[in-house]
Amino acid sequence: MLFYIFVGVIIFQRLMELVIARRNESWMKKRGAIEFGKGHYPAMVTIHTAFFIFLIFEVIYFDKSLSSYWPILLAVFIFTQAMRVWALSSLGKFWNTKIIILPGADVVKKGPYKIIKHPNYLIVAVEFIVIPLMFNAYITMIVFTLLNIIILSIRIPAEEKALRELTKYETAFHQQGRFVPNLLNKCDN
Repeated sequence: MLFYIFVGVIIFQRLMELVIARRNESWMKKRGAIEFGKGHYPAMVTIHTAFFIFLIFEVIYFDKSLSSYWPILLAVFIFTQAMRVWALSSLGKFWNTKIIILPGADVVKKGPYKIIKHPNYLIVAVEFIVIPLMFNAYITMIVFTLLNIIILSIRIPAEEKALRELTKYETAFHQQGRFVPNLLNKCDN
């Protein structure tokens, strides 16, 4: 029962995020924003949707139970959710599940974006590990971590290329690490 509640809450959260993303997309496109990465977006949606389907299947079919490490994993999950809210709220109306760029807009460099370029992708990567581990769903964790690596290896370069073309992204993030802070450059300045 706990598993269904937990997964249900996460799915509800993701659905609400899609509502926000659609609203933000409309707001941005009315102001002349351009969408990029349309070719890989369906694959990304499929991966994120299939993650929950496979997780539910693995837990039910293989009769998986709550991990004995669940308190630690739950703490990590709660931390990722706080970081997710921080990342999304820092982008405000510029946040989206799609790559939508408003030409000439100021690059958001606040919140976690002061530290790393892609905090939300890092958060999702951690979620793809932590959520399955909470219920001993090792197959889901391995498969979807690998799929996430593959899709991000396509998405991040596409997003960065679009940002470089239409904003001052390179200037804003010239010394920023993608997923970890670039501490060496911070110390040199």
